[in-house]
Amino acid sequence: MKEQATLVIIKPDGLKKSLTGNILTRLSESKLKIIGAKIVKVSKELAKQHYAHLKEKPFFPELLQYITGELHGDNRVMALVYWGEDAIQKVRSLAGATNPEEASPTTIRGQYGRILTSGLFENVIHASSNEKEAEKEIKLWFEPHEIVYDLYPTKETTIGNFKKRIWK
Repeated sequence: MKEQATLVIIKPDGLKKSLTGNILTRLSESKLKIIGAKIVKVSKELAKQHYAHLKEKPFFPELLQYITGELHGDNRVMALVYWGEDAIQKVRSLAGATNPEEASPTTIRGQYGRILTSGLFENVIHASSNEKEAEKEIKLWFEPHEIVYDLYPTKETTIGNFKKRIWK
């Protein structure tokens, strides 16, 4: 067992249905630390980068509409970075299977997820699936100064008159 970071996103349907508190309560069972958290308005560009590995799938356009809030009329997600021993496995086990119908009813997706008639999974939460994906996603969704731990190497750059830390 080793300490690791993982990205969690409470998706637009989770926020619209006021499930944020319930989901955070369930995630607190993991005894992991939240080391980064913010509400994000998801741009089409961010959505495309996040789901780049699925761009060839027939449901890709609807996936973009989902994460950007177009399907729910509410473009907000809550992005969180959790840290601790076996963080990825702990969060994924609380989240449950991606398909809400296959997820145990005791998991977050099993309790709050659903499948639209189009076949899209509304599964209220995203959880990184491995360390490589977690690092890529955390660097995509967060800047170094938004996370209380120094997770990955950074470098200093100057923008105008300001010095700023960015990911290497």
